[in-house]
Amino acid sequence: MKKIILVMSLLFTLVVLNGCANKNDTKPITEDVKPQENSQPLTVQDYYPIKENTNYVYEGKGIEYASYNVMVDYIEGNRVQIRSNNGGTETVKVLEINDGKLTVLFARGESYYRENLIKSPGNTEDVLLKEPLVVGTSWILADGRKRSITNLEAEITTPLGTYKTLEVTTEGKDDKTQDYYAPNIGLVKSLFTSSDGFEVSSSLSKLESNVPLTQNVKFFYPNVNEDKIYSVNKKLSFKTNDLTKSVLEKAFKELPNGDISKVLGPNAKIKSLYLNKDNVAYIDFTKEFTSEMNAGSSYESMILQSVTNTIGNYYGVDKVYLTVEGSPYASGHYIMDKGEFFSVDLNNTVELR
Repeated sequence: MKKIILVMSLLFTLVVLNGCANKNDTKPITEDVKPQENSQPLTVQDYYPIKENTNYVYEGKGIEYASYNVMVDYIEGNRVQIRSNNGGTETVKVLEINDGKLTVLFARGESYYRENLIKSPGNTEDVLLKEPLVVGTSWILADGRKRSITNLEAEITTPLGTYKTLEVTTEGKDDKTQDYYAPNIGLVKSLFTSSDGFEVSSSLSKLESNVPLTQNVKFFYPNVNEDKIYSVNKKLSFKTNDLTKSVLEKAFKELPNGDISKVLGPNAKIKSLYLNKDNVAYIDFTKEFTSEMNAGSSYESMILQSVTNTIGNYYGVDKVYLTVEGSPYASGHYIMDKGEFFSVDLNNTVELR
């Protein structure tokens, strides 16, 4: 059991750390990647190209969660936010290429919602690659392990092809991890080996370009005639750098078939949307949210509950702080105090079929 926990911990830290490339960049590397005489030496950027709307799929061996896929949520300057899904959990990481280093600055597990965390305060500092990219370059990690460049032309075969790669070895007390990076592609394989010969590997098996992230999101809508709230699952698509608030807003306005009433008027917009440190989801609307509502107290109550249920369910919380133009929600029927939130309530909801 101790071995399995150690392997999963190391995989969580290491195997999801890859870049993204277009499908046209996926031809196996057959030529020598060692810099030739009078040519420019390869850099960290060459081994970790950051490109949008690309899906890396890895085939795992050894343990269940060694298989996973990685997509890019956001790119901003020299930083990228990647999302890894191994079938058991989703992990978000923010990486930066700066001063000849590729570093993980921020990591958070159980991230099933989409939010831009690129500028979040760092909670880790894990250097994955470091120039000069020559055999012998090494550095010590925060946990005391040694990471070093051990080969410039390791030939690695994956389900997608054979590549000449840069090998980076991380040495622990009773194990080691070898990560293999191919130029213009990124991470193509990770191999964990324990001192007793137990192995876990993740190898690149598919590389898809122009692929959005898809999420199944449950939306709630009022049924005024039945005095009930109906739920419907919608499959949403997010391209790199898409604003989550805009995608949710558009989906809210697309009413499902049936005796369903609107939640948002045609000109109502979501100004801001995020999960706060107090574990409350915050959503701020433009003034049209209330001015276009034209609802009695019962209908208004169902609209507010539909918004609360949808946003709370998306972020996995039971409290939503709803404001209009930055001020607590207020209408002819409801006046909320500053800091007063709405609570998710699924008791009077019915799934729309």
